[in-house]
Amino acid sequence: MNGGYKNLSFFKQSEIIYDFTVEFCHRYIDLKSRTKDQMIQAARSAKQNIAEGYLQKSIESRLKLLGVSRGSLEELLNDYQDFIRQRNLKLWLKESNQAQVVRRLVYNPYNSYNNYKNYLVSAESAANCMVCLINQTNQLLDQKLRWLEEKFIKEGGFRENLFKKRIDYKKRRL
Repeated sequence: MNGGYKNLSFFKQSEIIYDFTVEFCHRYIDLKSRTKDQMIQAARSAKQNIAEGYLQKSIESRLKLLGVSRGSLEELLNDYQDFIRQRNLKLWLKESNQAQVVRRLVYNPYNSYNNYKNYLVSAESAANCMVCLINQTNQLLDQKLRWLEEKFIKEGGFRENLFKKRIDYKKRRL
């Protein structure tokens, strides 16, 4: 499964979120602000924990790392929402035309950071764009986490299955 995670939609979206957040912070967050570092780190953590999680053999480890990724995205989402609120900017409603346009971008099979760059023209559109994309990514991660939990319940964990194989091996040798 090496590298297979790069084809997952939530990984691709987390990569866009990371690249966008770096540029957003350079443009709109004070250079010396601790928030800048935290936002960039949360975006990076979301992306990197997906990658690391998908290289794990253990469902438990994958669940843990995808959970960390999900938590990092939630932290970043709150930072963008705080940015909007603290600057008295307008938060787009989920049903608004602007949000709908952003939300449809993920259905492009060649979706990339370049599709979102034009939203960086203003702080309001940039922050709202990320609120939309992070919410979509969180929904996908939530689905994946539920699926992995069900798989773990049905199939057991890596160590548990390895132990069963060991016991079977010992029985065959007797």
